[in-house]
Amino acid sequence: MTLTDSDRFLDPSDRNVADLMARRISGPITMLNVLRLREIADYSRSPNLAPVAPISGREAYDRYVEHTLPYLAATGGEVFYMGNAGNYLIGPEGHGWDLVLMVRQKSLEDFLSFASNDGYLKGVGHRTAAVWDSRILPLVDAVVPIGRPVRT
Repeated sequence: MTLTDSDRFLDPSDRNVADLMARRISGPITMLNVLRLREIADYSRSPNLAPVAPISGREAYDRYVEHTLPYLAATGGEVFYMGNAGNYLIGPEGHGWDLVLMVRQKSLEDFLSFASNDGYLKGVGHRTAAVWDSRILPLVDAVVPIGRPVRT
């Protein structure tokens, strides 16, 4: 399985944003992020953020996280899981992701406030430089009937 540029995703489409808004989510939302990082960061879209010497995609992503955390915290959000990934156990052989994050916000409105903040947006070029491909899946807590065990 070989990915082409049209198979890669870095930014949300207008349609996906509209679909998310149409869900009318109330309460907490968790964004599951899965990322494939570039070997060498590509700052061509944000040369003003480029370091003097080339850095890895992981180093650029770490710069993005460092820049992002204060803006995320200011809107009540948190990164509650960040881990190194690898190839799938169930999925295409020889394929997977480099990094997984779970970001929690108190509400969709708080997430949108964070994602549209001018200060945050000034550093988002580190993410673009770092990431070769990504997926973000919005998750909403499931309601479990009272008295029934939660199966994991």
